[in-house]
Amino acid sequence: MSAHRWEADPSAELSRRWGKSSHELGNTSGDGSCPDVWELSNGDVAVIGQDLTETYQDRLPEGVSVDPGERLIIIPRSTMIAAKVDIPDA
Repeated sequence: MSAHRWEADPSAELSRRWGKSSHELGNTSGDGSCPDVWELSNGDVAVIGQDLTETYQDRLPEGVSVDPGERLIIIPRSTMIAAKVDIPDA
């Protein structure tokens, strides 16, 4: 079996929020809608958060890298915990 590199499918649609909105969790003010976790129509997951790639680039653990075209995104713990109920077991 040959190794296959995963590639994001830009045609996939945002189909279902995992957890609660940032407004419900108190993680935003005004009209902002970030941070968020969404399941895409193809089953992949989109995460909306703060891009801290440059901040963490020199502090990544051994064996961890952020490749070109990737970003390290930070979301609040409360957003991920709220999403847990919607994350499939398999």
